[in-house]
Amino acid sequence: MKYIRKSISRGVANHGWLKSKHSFSFANYYDPKHMGFSVLRVINDDTVAPGKGFGAHGHRDMEIISYVTQGSLRHKDSEGNKHVVSVGEIQRMSAGTGVRHSEYNASNTDYVKFLQIWIEPNKRGIKPSYEQKNIPQKGALTPLITTTGKDGSISIQQDASLSRLVLKKKENFTLAPIKQSGYLHIVKGELVVEGHSFVAGDAFSVEPSEILEVEAISTLEALWFELPAKY
Repeated sequence: MKYIRKSISRGVANHGWLKSKHSFSFANYYDPKHMGFSVLRVINDDTVAPGKGFGAHGHRDMEIISYVTQGSLRHKDSEGNKHVVSVGEIQRMSAGTGVRHSEYNASNTDYVKFLQIWIEPNKRGIKPSYEQKNIPQKGALTPLITTTGKDGSISIQQDASLSRLVLKKKENFTLAPIKQSGYLHIVKGELVVEGHSFVAGDAFSVEPSEILEVEAISTLEALWFELPAKY
């Protein structure tokens, strides 16, 4: 655990309609100690007011992932994709040569909460693409995004993967990335590892060939990234 990121020390932005917590430097929040981890560049914990959202804006050469934890998110982009992303679903947009998109709260009465995740691609100038799926949990660790889209996961333009870790109270799990670097971001619940307690919004790294056993203090939901060790 060379890198530990505590929720309480994340960057905070409050725009009224949008409240966001930044794990890494983003927009007006800058901290040279927290610029990203490997090819993982952004994890924004966003809460958007009813009927509000991000108007049409452009991106290029970035893998952009949305993971909804409450409510529904309405997506529209310049490639003709129009979708609603609900709780438990995951969305991946490869910006490639350039795409414009908007993301709005699909509800006029309830808040939507989601994690906005950016991963740098291993190839630039690709054709923009979009995938969205509801992937049922299969055991403790379920692949959501992989390089090849194996086992029903969503593909990504990077030698990286993202899985959902779900544990019951007092259940244990071993994190062992082997050849890649690991990064665990807690979505809900609490866990303990090597005497350290981590709660929702906290995160920590796992070095290649390092083995860490975590124990859930309460029902746990977390996102487990495996990323290039050398970058």
